Amino acid sequence: MSQKPLTYADAGVSIEAGNALVKAIGPLARSTARPGANAELGGFGGFFDLRAAGYSDPLLVAANDGVGTKLKLAIETGRHDGVGVDLVAMCANDLIVQGAEPLFFLDYYATGKLDSGVAAAVVASIAEGCRQAGCALIGGETAEMPGMYSPGDYDLAGFCVGAVERDKVLTGASIAPGDVIFGLSSSGVHSNGFSLVRRIIAEEHWSLDNRLPGEANRTLREVLLEPTRIYVRSLLPTIQERRIKGLAHITGGGLLENIPRVLPRGCHAFIDAGYWTLPEVFLLLQRAGALAPEEMARTFNCGVGMAVILAPEQIDPVMAALRGAGETVFKIGRIEEGPRGCTVSGQVGTWNSPKDWSATHNA
Repeated sequence: MSQKPLTYADAGVSIEAGNALVKAIGPLARSTARPGANAELGGFGGFFDLRAAGYSDPLLVAANDGVGTKLKLAIETGRHDGVGVDLVAMCANDLIVQGAEPLFFLDYYATGKLDSGVAAAVVASIAEGCRQAGCALIGGETAEMPGMYSPGDYDLAGFCVGAVERDKVLTGASIAPGDVIFGLSSSGVHSNGFSLVRRIIAEEHWSLDNRLPGEANRTLREVLLEPTRIYVRSLLPTIQERRIKGLAHITGGGLLENIPRVLPRGCHAFIDAGYWTLPEVFLLLQRAGALAPEEMARTFNCGVGMAVILAPEQIDPVMAALRGAGETVFKIGRIEEGPRGCTVSGQVGTWNSPKDWSATHNA
């Protein structure tokens, strides 16, 4: 019985397309080069020289993450030019809270059938995220897996490694009652809670072309797909000067569950939602979904992308430095004696909620 010889391409995988993509994204990787990395692609692994990066007694810190179902909105709307920044941000922001400088990044892009245009746009946005974070894109993997994904779908994962000198690790151990908590403004929803966001959109039959007056009259699509803010460059100098006691990246778990992760025993964070105005997109989601304040505080960042814990005497110099670096900074709470945890309290109007409410999470 004669049979036509099969090839990998017959099974839906094009090695040539993959090789062409690697060649096309080479300049993007090179644009992220930094001391310690040559940012070349194509080998079996990427090298990084810690000595060339200026470290003498470093500890390595690693983080990995994805973008979550925010990718579905990007795919459905054909907007792929920001999700790579989200991918880098979710990892790099997790490193900086430990005092670590992000050094290099690797990505994993998986799809059923490789669309070189989409893949190149995604990798270009990953390279942009790396430039914002100051880390080098030294490698990655593109996986074409027919049958694993619906047509047009893809998934992303990112892996970032950073370093911190052994005597400069940010542990939060010195946090004490009397310290003050400030927030760095988020750029929007960032990359958490999108399964709930998409559920609300579907149930309310919203058009993503609707404009939000309170969000600079941008469309809902633009607001929701705004890339996650990367805080590395603004925070690193003050961390290295040992002015900051603790940082919490506000991701999944929101304010309630992320702030306690950096607190020592005997310290409780009290967050007053009346200190800042909830951005319009969060008010819109809360009203449409009839979301309880507690649900808001443990699902979304609520306008606070990073929590900064300071001793009172460091407030003025740190605020000046962060604002000078382009951050929007505002007080959000304080540290008091109590079980390790966080309480978020709201007021009328700010959260579109009953007059008095309190949500507490103890670690």
